[in-house]
Amino acid sequence: MNAPSFFEDLERFHHVIAQTVVWDGAGQPLDTEQAMEAALALLLHVKDAQNAAFVIGSGGSAAIASHVINDLINACGVRAIALTDPAVLTCMTNDYGYDQAYSKLLETHSQKGDVLIAISSSGGSPAIHNAVRMHRKKGGDCITLSGFSAENPLRGLGHLNIWVPGTSFGVVEMGHAWILHHLTDRLSQLLGRTVQGPLALRKEMQH
Repeated sequence: MNAPSFFEDLERFHHVIAQTVVWDGAGQPLDTEQAMEAALALLLHVKDAQNAAFVIGSGGSAAIASHVINDLINACGVRAIALTDPAVLTCMTNDYGYDQAYSKLLETHSQKGDVLIAISSSGGSPAIHNAVRMHRKKGGDCITLSGFSAENPLRGLGHLNIWVPGTSFGVVEMGHAWILHHLTDRLSQLLGRTVQGPLALRKEMQH
C-alpha cells in the first residue's frame, strides 16, 4: 500500500478537524462555535480575575501542554502553568505513583476560578482523569481534549470536552495543538494584543 501524499494527508487532517465534537459537563453535544466561545469566556475570566490556567498531558500531550502556555502567557497575558516539570513530576510519581502525580500537584495549586486544560490523545490516562477530578473538587473549571473513541472516559469529565475523531496519535495530537492555537489566537485578538518577535523589538529600540 502506498503512503498517502502530502495533500491526501492534509485532506484527511482537515476532515478530522471538521468533525470535532464538543460536549458539556452533562454529556450534551454543543455547537462547536458556541463551545469555542465558551472556552474563550473561561480563559477571559481567568485573565480578568487573575486566576491561573493549568495545562497537563502525558507524552506528546505533555509537549503540547508545555507549548500552549507560551501563547497563553506571551500572546494573551494569562497566568498559565504547565505542570510538566520533570523534577517535581517524577517526585510525585515516586511518592504517589504516576496515576496520582498531577492530582497531587493540583491538590496544592488549584483554586476556585482556575482553569485546567487536560490533554490526552486516547482519553484513557488515569493520571489525567484523577487530575480533572481533583481540580473540579477544588472548584476549578476544566477543558478536556481527547481523541480516538468517543466513549473514552476523559470525554465526560470536564465542563467542556473537546473530542477529535482521529484514529492515529499524529492526527489527534496535531488536532489538539491546532485547536489550542485557534483559541489562543482568538483570545489574543479579543484582548487587542500583538506579539513582537525579538527582531522587531530590536528594530524598535534602534529608532
